[in-house]
Amino acid sequence: MISLEQLVRPNIWNLAPYSSARDEYSGKEAHVFLDANENPYNTTVNRYPDPLQRQLKAVLSKIKGVPAENIFLGNGSDEAIDLPYRIFCEPGRDNVVSIAPTYGMYKVCADINNIECKQVLLDDKFQLHADQLLAACDEHTKIVWLCSPNNPTGNSLDRDEMLKVIEGFGGIVVVDEAYIDFAQQLSLRQELPTHPNLIILQTMSKAWGSAAIRLGMAFASRDIIDIYNKVKYPYNVNLLTQQKAMEMLSDPFEIDKWVKMLLQERSRLMMAFAELPCCEQIFKTDANFFLARMTDAQRIYDYLVEHGIIVRNRSRIQLCDNCLRITIGTRSENNELLSALRQY
Repeated sequence: MISLEQLVRPNIWNLAPYSSARDEYSGKEAHVFLDANENPYNTTVNRYPDPLQRQLKAVLSKIKGVPAENIFLGNGSDEAIDLPYRIFCEPGRDNVVSIAPTYGMYKVCADINNIECKQVLLDDKFQLHADQLLAACDEHTKIVWLCSPNNPTGNSLDRDEMLKVIEGFGGIVVVDEAYIDFAQQLSLRQELPTHPNLIILQTMSKAWGSAAIRLGMAFASRDIIDIYNKVKYPYNVNLLTQQKAMEMLSDPFEIDKWVKMLLQERSRLMMAFAELPCCEQIFKTDANFFLARMTDAQRIYDYLVEHGIIVRNRSRIQLCDNCLRITIGTRSENNELLSALRQY
């Protein structure tokens, strides 16, 4: 790996971060707060939240098996995706490499930050080949983006090929594991101690059923997390989000139950889709959704919209011609979808 100082933009490396009122007395007990220009009334929400979410990170550390100092929490995964561009990439000069098809925000964030995003097509089984990905990198490539299980394809990427990329690339490799709780493949979190260029992204939005609270997670070396914390906005995760996340984390067994139910429904729904005349192919998935190639994806999508059922038409995405992406809902929601398609 290239040294972190060489990878980070010089202005970011030398940045003096904003010091919030809550940072300056850290480690000491206090009960009278006259430092942050807050309103003393409307208690419970009148005070600024912990800018580093220490209590929440302590709980997550036990569940994820990662030290709290190796965890960054953001306003959804979108913040954790955007920050590497601002930390590592010089606008108009550097570039990133991603697989294709994949989650669209990697390229959107690249475009917003004026960074070239070079995309390398997966094969016809939606798998990556490390040599092709590495061949697309040059001296200005700062980040490689991987998503496993991938979106919109749903499949887990080959673990050995991902490790070849992580070990063969001198810059930062970000692996987005938003759907890892639905997969049989283990998370790459265990690789963090031996791969200082690795950043793992996860979220509360999927298996934890908490998309509305907007809480994303990044796991990385302490040096990288320290830079994340230096660049982020001071109070990026609000108190209500932190409280709701703590509530959800208090009962992980309930989440396990949800995941099992969704996996059972996924199998049932995919088997039913295979019998539909309008479905030509179903792709293997390790997520809470699956990709299906249809006879006429746009027409079927429009038909479902007329029946109040919304799926995702991915036909404009590379390698996904005529494909719909189906999220697994409740049993009754899935039955309504099947009923409509059987009458199509």
